[in-house]
Amino acid sequence: MTTTRTTTAITATGLRKAYGDHTVLDGIDLNVAEGSIFALLGPNGAGKTTTVQILSTLLEADGGEVRVADHDLVREPDAVRGAIGVTGQFSAVDDLLTGAENMQLMADLHHLGRAEGRHRVADLLGRFDLSDAAGKLASTYSGGMRRRLDLAMSLVGVPRIIFLDEPTTGLDPRSRRTMWGIIRELVAGGVTVFLTTQYLEEADQLADRIAVLDHGRLVAQGSAEELKRLVPGGHIQLRFADVASLAAAERLFDGSTRDDDALSLQVPSDGGVHSLRALLDRLDAASVEVGELSVHLPDLDDVFLALTERTSAR
Repeated sequence: MTTTRTTTAITATGLRKAYGDHTVLDGIDLNVAEGSIFALLGPNGAGKTTTVQILSTLLEADGGEVRVADHDLVREPDAVRGAIGVTGQFSAVDDLLTGAENMQLMADLHHLGRAEGRHRVADLLGRFDLSDAAGKLASTYSGGMRRRLDLAMSLVGVPRIIFLDEPTTGLDPRSRRTMWGIIRELVAGGVTVFLTTQYLEEADQLADRIAVLDHGRLVAQGSAEELKRLVPGGHIQLRFADVASLAAAERLFDGSTRDDDALSLQVPSDGGVHSLRALLDRLDAASVEVGELSVHLPDLDDVFLALTERTSAR
């Protein structure tokens, strides 16, 4: 994962959007650090794409204040557009053009000079491993190649912030991991990535910070590890050399689960440093030797289901 910086790339306060009586975004607050990967999770219809469309100037909000790349979204939309790139759920690639022609079209739209445009196009085609296919019609590209071309097109203008709206939907596992590598390289180069995804593993692998959106409201925000501590099921697994040590440890921890065959003990825990230190101190004070220790936390699937089901039940 990347290291989060202190400078803010995107801030949103009280962001609202409704269509008639249907509220899509109900006053959400966001803060995205520059040079980080921010992932917005949520079930279908939660408002993820609407959020991206508003932050990228494609849709007008009904309320709230937003700054993107230090520009006010309402008063300086052109400045915001000049600082961002967008790759949506549906590819912007023109099937009737070759890969190189698609790229050159973007260079022309950004008013790059002929020499600068050619250099930029060649550089990006090479970075995205598309040079050999540059002269082929985009209609002949595989799904993974199309997504790489789509992302490369959004980078022609050298954006500071990239919005990726479910960028790996429909890709096979190998192509998805290739895209992850590209995203990490972008952030290592200083780009900020705002990612929406339904693949929880994707957010777990990539994101410095994650927000969970449900029914137009943010129900949780934090790092992957912080979110995993929000739901029950976390525990510390202890293994011992003999039954005597196992029994001694069991007496120390109420609510623990003992397995004599495996000589193991499960102790409920949030997996935090403080909890782990307290557990080890208690074992040490009782002179109980532990052969092996491992921390087990719920995964993001558990977090996602718990948080969204909790919201739905309200």
